[in-house]
Amino acid sequence: MSDAEMDDPLDEVWNEMKVHFLLEMPKVHSTPTSWPRMSAPAIAVLREHPKSISVAFEYLQHQLEHTLNEEVVPEFWKIIKGTPSLANQILQHLETLPSHPFVSAVSFLHRHWKRQMEIATKMDALGQDLGHQCHVLGQKSYEELYPVLLRGTLHSQLPHEFEKVLLPFYDATFHVFYVRQNSRFNADPDDSVADGTLNGCEGCKKDVDQCQCDKVLSIFNELNQQLIQMGLLERLTFNALTQTIHNRIEKHVQETCQGSFTISHLQKLEDWLDQVVMSWLRLLYVQFDPLQELALRSFRGRLVNHLYEVYTKTRIDQLFNIIIEFPDSQPALEDLKDCLGRTGLRPTLTENLTRVLSKKLLHLGVNTTDILTAYIAAIRALRVLDPSGVVLEVVCAPVRTYLRTREDTVRCIVQSLIDDSSSELADELKKNEGLSLDDSFYEEQDMDNWESWVPDPIDAPSISKGRRTSDIISMLVNIYGSKELFVNEYRSLLSNRLLSHFTYDTEKEIRNLELLKLRFGDAPLHQCEVMLKDIGDSKRINTSLHSADAGSAELNRQAFPVNAVILSAQFWPQFKQENLQLPQSVAQSLDVYTKAFETVKGNRTLVWKPHLGFANIDLELGDKKINLTVSPVHAAIIYQFQVKAEWTSEELAQTLKIPLATLRRRIVFWQTQGLVREISADRFALIEDGKMMRRPSGIGGTSSNSAASTMDEEDERDSITRNSRDQLNEELNVFWSYIVNMLINLEALTLERIYQMLKMFAMQAPSAVECDINEVRAFLDKKVRDHELVFTGGMYKLPKT
Repeated sequence: MSDAEMDDPLDEVWNEMKVHFLLEMPKVHSTPTSWPRMSAPAIAVLREHPKSISVAFEYLQHQLEHTLNEEVVPEFWKIIKGTPSLANQILQHLETLPSHPFVSAVSFLHRHWKRQMEIATKMDALGQDLGHQCHVLGQKSYEELYPVLLRGTLHSQLPHEFEKVLLPFYDATFHVFYVRQNSRFNADPDDSVADGTLNGCEGCKKDVDQCQCDKVLSIFNELNQQLIQMGLLERLTFNALTQTIHNRIEKHVQETCQGSFTISHLQKLEDWLDQVVMSWLRLLYVQFDPLQELALRSFRGRLVNHLYEVYTKTRIDQLFNIIIEFPDSQPALEDLKDCLGRTGLRPTLTENLTRVLSKKLLHLGVNTTDILTAYIAAIRALRVLDPSGVVLEVVCAPVRTYLRTREDTVRCIVQSLIDDSSSELADELKKNEGLSLDDSFYEEQDMDNWESWVPDPIDAPSISKGRRTSDIISMLVNIYGSKELFVNEYRSLLSNRLLSHFTYDTEKEIRNLELLKLRFGDAPLHQCEVMLKDIGDSKRINTSLHSADAGSAELNRQAFPVNAVILSAQFWPQFKQENLQLPQSVAQSLDVYTKAFETVKGNRTLVWKPHLGFANIDLELGDKKINLTVSPVHAAIIYQFQVKAEWTSEELAQTLKIPLATLRRRIVFWQTQGLVREISADRFALIEDGKMMRRPSGIGGTSSNSAASTMDEEDERDSITRNSRDQLNEELNVFWSYIVNMLINLEALTLERIYQMLKMFAMQAPSAVECDINEVRAFLDKKVRDHELVFTGGMYKLPKT
């Protein structure tokens, strides 16, 4: 038989195969009306020519690949590129969703997929008849091979902006479902309109009677069913779906938790995730493939983790406000504590909060009291957030360092402790009466429960005992690491309070002292006990001296009655050195009191502090009589105006033996009272009201109707004793001669070198003051401002003479 005769039967078979496998179809868009089967003679011919079988199947496979590469996939991506880039554009035209480019593209791809899968099925049937099996890309049938070819071809031609195109579509369709489910999730039983507002549907933005939500969800379900059938839903849309869900979670968390700190939100957010987000995912997957439920449970775990991470970051951004609003914000802190254990975002929290505290608190524009208030709130709040104390120690370390640089920190703390009005520290002092300072500094581990012992976190600082304290007062004292500094400051404040009262009542001060003794011990506060005892003794002595039986007749007859507060000099803080020349008649009254005291006390005498105390005076101006309680300096100033009506500042200051600056500051009080006016530069005159002002009376006593409100504010703020900073500066002056000798011998030294040499040679004496390098720096800087030192190139040197 010739070759031509052999080719004729194969030609007929080939023509039949082209019809059977639709190779004659002019367009891939058309759908065949019938699918003729291969005839038995054609199959018999192919069996007679085994080589032709492999050639035929290779050609058919090539046609499948060619159709995908050249016609179907390019057309699919061409249609998709027309998708609007913004979700709100889709929402505005939901009525056109059936012809939306993405819907049309998927519908087109699904129609081709159905026809090509039919061809692949027929290829498998023909291969079974001919004993031929597919062995391409690890697949054993053409029905399994075609989806692999489809996915590979789609991804090989994937446009760069594909996910940006899909994201608005899924975001818009999720919005419709989200509004529907979220309204049911938060539905009010008494609300008659659950799915929309009075004006329209929130999902599709249409009037309620023209709502398109059901239609949108129906089209969406059909589209996803087609993608699932083609095995493309997860591979093609997973990133867009995940991004859409993540965006919605972030938006919902922001809307739910914005400024709301008083209730817990975690459980409600998880319920929302289950009832809204997971319901949407089940709508995509499970209703078409129940086997996907297990995969969704795993995916839910990842979404819950993302939810916790978003919530944690949101709360971290709000943490400063949460701290300030504590304890009302405790539910938010409890939520954040749970989240930190699951997200591992504690380093982010500490870094963010440290930065925020530095920005909001650590600058000159914030009062020390406000910084302390925020620091106390941080202690309380962060103790709830992290019981280990690591976050508190790391975050507040810059705050503690900054507070050490402020001169009034100790005074503000002590003032708050003994404040008459209710304050946080005063309440804390009363609350923990039985807790000593040493106990709160070093809280021992409970060895009875050693099995439940938990080691410090890996990021805990190496020194951790101070961190375990649960007492706020102890942590404030630990800013300086020395309770002696606080005790000295308390003595200074106590002396000011005792000497600024117009009565001998010390009940509140005794109560505060007893509370502080529980914290600091009896020995450091012994001097304060003596101070309070002096006040009580002074009352008894004054009563005794002025009594008719034991009192001096001259003392009771004098024109200026005197009552004294008698202080034990060695137990009171050092007073500021101020001189005052009292009028002769007043000085004589003080001498009479001294003699009366010596008569009673034998070998003890009094050394007067004329600038301290109060003077109760009566001023007569015409028919008016004014009673005021003022300081001795104020009384002495107005007293001199009865000597002559006009004084210059220098003359009056020289007469009273006080600095000129002090006089100018004090005379302002009488100007504000309308009794003295400045007639020219530094020249003052008495304002007379028809008559000459008569002699003031009653200097040197206390008045029952004390006029403290008339004192100028500057006087009230003045401290009559040297505070801890003043004392420290004076003690540091002891080192000045050492520093000068160092610089004479070595010419120039750095701060660190000066401090090390002082520690080595000057601070070893038992009576020497101990100070840190920051205090030495402040002392040297003051010397630079006073032109006693020169600082250049990071080194201190003596100025050239």
